[in-house]
Amino acid sequence: MTTNDSGPAYPRPAGVRPVGISDPTPRVRRIPVPAIPSGLDTPCLVVDLDVVEANLARMAADLGARGVRLRPHVKTHKSVELARLQLASGAAGLTVGTLGEAEVLVSAGLGGLFIAYPLWLSEAKGSRLRALLDAAPLLVGFDSVEGVRRLAEAARGARHPLTVVLEVDSGERRTGVAPDEAPTLVDAATAAGLPFAGVYTHGGHAYRGPGAVEAAAADEVETLTAAAERLELSGVAVPMVSAGSTPTARRSARGRVTEERPGTYVFNDRQQVGLGGCEPDEVGLFVAATVVSTAVRGQVVIDAGGKTLAKDRPAWVEGFGVLPAYPDAVVTRTYDYHGVVEFPAGGPRPALGEVVAVVPNHVCPVVNLADSFVVARAGEALGR
Repeated sequence: MTTNDSGPAYPRPAGVRPVGISDPTPRVRRIPVPAIPSGLDTPCLVVDLDVVEANLARMAADLGARGVRLRPHVKTHKSVELARLQLASGAAGLTVGTLGEAEVLVSAGLGGLFIAYPLWLSEAKGSRLRALLDAAPLLVGFDSVEGVRRLAEAARGARHPLTVVLEVDSGERRTGVAPDEAPTLVDAATAAGLPFAGVYTHGGHAYRGPGAVEAAAADEVETLTAAAERLELSGVAVPMVSAGSTPTARRSARGRVTEERPGTYVFNDRQQVGLGGCEPDEVGLFVAATVVSTAVRGQVVIDAGGKTLAKDRPAWVEGFGVLPAYPDAVVTRTYDYHGVVEFPAGGPRPALGEVVAVVPNHVCPVVNLADSFVVARAGEALGR
């Protein structure tokens, strides 16, 4: 999904060219120009609350029509208020990836949390997990015998139960076990005294390119089904069968799958548009940036660099973001505080001092780099 100085993390799928300047491919659909509130201190993040509310309602309705629960991942927005809005919009619970995210939500009185991560508990993390369990019940992921034993030790005597969910690998080759290994791992959880809820996976290999999404969704369904059936043959009930990724959420919400855990759908971003995970008018967050230099011919420099836009660059995308008002331009280079935007010859470009909207490639790390964001409706800022 990302690249670094040594090259792309994944090979580019056959026949997929990088998306860049003047690329006419149908999947590169132009994102509507957002209304930018006046008086912004740039660089800053701006959230279009009308778009976000529609995104939340749409996903909840789409999954609900399939009889599948929505348990969205909060890592994208990292906001208590937006988590509440997700629950009010029909989510059945919330997903987190760290103890810190769980601590914030539990302290805000939000429940139904699933830590979808194979926690490895040090003494410090064990103490934190125990404190959380004294406040609220939790679902926690695991994919090793020793890991689940540490979870059981931390949970012993807590006020609320810790229920475990086994992670299976559906093709990303990151974490999770093969379906055939599931009975051994669940036996270890049972021996340690932990209740077992079910199985989960993440079809992250959907991000390898637009042509990978359908296959990744099918992989999620097939792998989860195989794990559930293997466990049931061993006499283990599997009530929870959980898939999760924004581009695959609607595609894998079928068969044995009982819930989905998309995260990016709340805001969406450039790569979701390219992958078909959203429509162009469903992008609900942009970076407001000011043009600070036009000194070099053929480019402008904005005050949003790598410390604002992050440095995620899918192998099938050129650059680090796009400017909807200048759709033939692309952010081709980022430094810590400089973003270099290049334009085709003769094309329009913003003036020195102009504030522009930039849609980042991957919104999750962009939000993580910011302390807050501006919330707006129809170009009017409502607060921070």
